[in-house]
Amino acid sequence: MTALDDVLAAHGAAVRPLYEVLVLLRNGSYELADLVRLTAAPRRSVEDLLAALEPDLERSPAGVRIAPASRATYASYSLPPLPDPLDAAVAAQPALLTMLAERIAAVPPPLAALDHVQATPETVLRRALWLNSRYDLRRSKVLFLGDHDLTSLAVRAVCPEAELSVVDLDERVLSYLDTTGERSIFTAHADLRVGLPPALTGKADLVFSDPPYTPEGMGLFAARAVQALREPTEGRILLAYGYSPRHPALGAQVQRSLATLGLTYEAILPDFNRYTGAQAIGSAADLYVCQPTAKAKKSFARKGSSAIYTHGPQSVESAGTKPGLLAAAREIASEGGLALETRPVGWATSAPEGDAVAMDLTADPGPWLLRTLLGTNARRLALLLPNNHPDLADAAAQASLTSLVADKYRLRLLRSTPDNRHAIVAADLVDHPSDLLTRAHARLANAALNVPSDLADLRLVDVPRHRLPELLPG
Repeated sequence: MTALDDVLAAHGAAVRPLYEVLVLLRNGSYELADLVRLTAAPRRSVEDLLAALEPDLERSPAGVRIAPASRATYASYSLPPLPDPLDAAVAAQPALLTMLAERIAAVPPPLAALDHVQATPETVLRRALWLNSRYDLRRSKVLFLGDHDLTSLAVRAVCPEAELSVVDLDERVLSYLDTTGERSIFTAHADLRVGLPPALTGKADLVFSDPPYTPEGMGLFAARAVQALREPTEGRILLAYGYSPRHPALGAQVQRSLATLGLTYEAILPDFNRYTGAQAIGSAADLYVCQPTAKAKKSFARKGSSAIYTHGPQSVESAGTKPGLLAAAREIASEGGLALETRPVGWATSAPEGDAVAMDLTADPGPWLLRTLLGTNARRLALLLPNNHPDLADAAAQASLTSLVADKYRLRLLRSTPDNRHAIVAADLVDHPSDLLTRAHARLANAALNVPSDLADLRLVDVPRHRLPELLPG
């Protein structure tokens, strides 16, 4: 047993997840991913345990298990069971759990570039039940900063009286929520690095989020959560966050980031959230229950870096755009002698109109292009993008983009320019642009007639893409 004992001893007092792995292996066959998900043990730790058990393991298409002849040898490797009352509460809602599982199975696929990792249906229901047992959701406004996991749908089912809102960068999620939630959940588009929609600022009693797990991502989402609260010191912020116990320094960085914002921890519920994926952190994350202090009121004005994710062109470690690529966009923008300026990505506020603007959108996860066209009023725009941008992917996508902004900009879609990995979208202001499209930062109730009541407080730049045709001419 020396190899096994060495693995267990290396985890000290926090060895329970590995004991749970041993219990599972004594009772059945499991794939590695399932051992991680069911026990919240990091993948590397489970692999070390399996290596130590190798002489007594039996493998089959169903997975791996301890051979029947060897099971008695490992009977002493266990701890008393850890009961969780929420498990019984989830089990008591089989119909609701089935509905959530069906909805989650049909949600648009996760985007690795946005650090999407899907929470299990049981986790989504646990979140809703816990929130409903802890807070008076019937009289609360709850905001979800991103909701690919569909926690808002679970809360709607558990407490129909709650007033729920979702902001998300992923247009697909907003469309899906509007369809499945029958518009009982208020939705708005936002990239929190650019800003929180004014219609949702200072309105919420509770904010829930499962942010990117970098210190930069956690800090930005927490700051926007403070901004969203009606009374920061009276509201609560609930954040999912996980890190591997093999790398506690990563957890310390995030906790320092939150403390710097003036958040105090009411509770940290370990392994509350379980996921399909994220095996490096045991397919699990804690639930942080935070109360802002008076200091937190000053933190929400921060502007986020674009590098907040762990994957893709917006990751913390991304090398960014190669120098010189933007030069081609600058040249196109200044054609005809127009005065040129280069602006950072952003559409939260109205900037001076200007003659010509060049902008680097090579890190665009998808929505930036349209939002930039809506929120900028220069005579000409030249936008550098990845060649495989979803709005440029095929004729249908190009036609959709062109039609949405046709009453403001005439577009030239220059694929494979300046090289075969990039494209430039050149936009020239039409002679008589739509008043609504040039007032994209105005409250819709003040900028347009016959606005649907649920959109009246939004700005055009905050409206989910699938609802823009309800507002735009033609």
